[in-house]
Amino acid sequence: MIKELKTLIAVAREGTFAAAGNKIGLTQAAVSAQIQRLEAELGFEIFDRKGRSAHLNKMGHQILLQAQELLRLYENLGSTTMGQPPSVLVNIGAIASVQRSYLPDALAKFHQHCPQCRTRVVPGLSMEMVNLVDAGEIDMAVIIRPPFSLQSDLRWTTLTLEPYRLIVPRDVPGEDWSELLSSQPFIRYDRSSFGGRQVDRFLRQTHFTLHEVCELDELEAIVKLVENAVGVALVPQTTPEPQWPAGVRALDLGAHTFHRDIGLVHRSRRSMTEPVRKMADLISEQVKGGFL
Repeated sequence: MIKELKTLIAVAREGTFAAAGNKIGLTQAAVSAQIQRLEAELGFEIFDRKGRSAHLNKMGHQILLQAQELLRLYENLGSTTMGQPPSVLVNIGAIASVQRSYLPDALAKFHQHCPQCRTRVVPGLSMEMVNLVDAGEIDMAVIIRPPFSLQSDLRWTTLTLEPYRLIVPRDVPGEDWSELLSSQPFIRYDRSSFGGRQVDRFLRQTHFTLHEVCELDELEAIVKLVENAVGVALVPQTTPEPQWPAGVRALDLGAHTFHRDIGLVHRSRRSMTEPVRKMADLISEQVKGGFL
């Protein structure tokens, strides 16, 4: 029964018997046979089958939660965790700025609504998060929208658009952002990140000649360098009312403003467990509520 439960979880994540088989090293026929045996043992169907797709039905979602818990208990046989109350783990990927802004409040509300659940936040770059969701290692991720099409079984939900600003040391005079960008040393948002690619695209389109002094990915570090008068930088405004450091001021780009698309990458809602859907909804509410 353990192998059937593992196969159930794989099918729920991948959406088709064939894709699940590829993930766990079984043929499509073997996956189908295991699911049929499991449904025969239970006495009811747990998937709605349509063409090549297989989606959990209402009873299937309940069985999936129980299967995850049974496997957790099985894997912990003989360990000191056996006496602890059962729980469901929700894995969330998140870029650094989201972890510092919206995610903590969303997590707090989630644990109020679902006290039986546990959460695990996985940090990383947006590209890494997409791969982890695709591999089924995390349930969802809050990231910058990738500049390419997602795999067919992944979904994108936009949460907010963060405008880019030119931040300059407070003691540097002037209000013309283009003049300051051209005349001051420039601190570049790392081009290997999705957000940094947006900055690079903007600079190439506007044909600015820059005096670059540093390139890095961490937004807080970029702001700190500007505060220390190392140069100016183009960074996203990650909250509606940002608290820029005392030594920094932000200039609006006016008609040239471009945005960072922040959202959730996840599988279809039909393949999500109830706790995962609840977490996704709370993140969405928290981010959108911050911009009201």
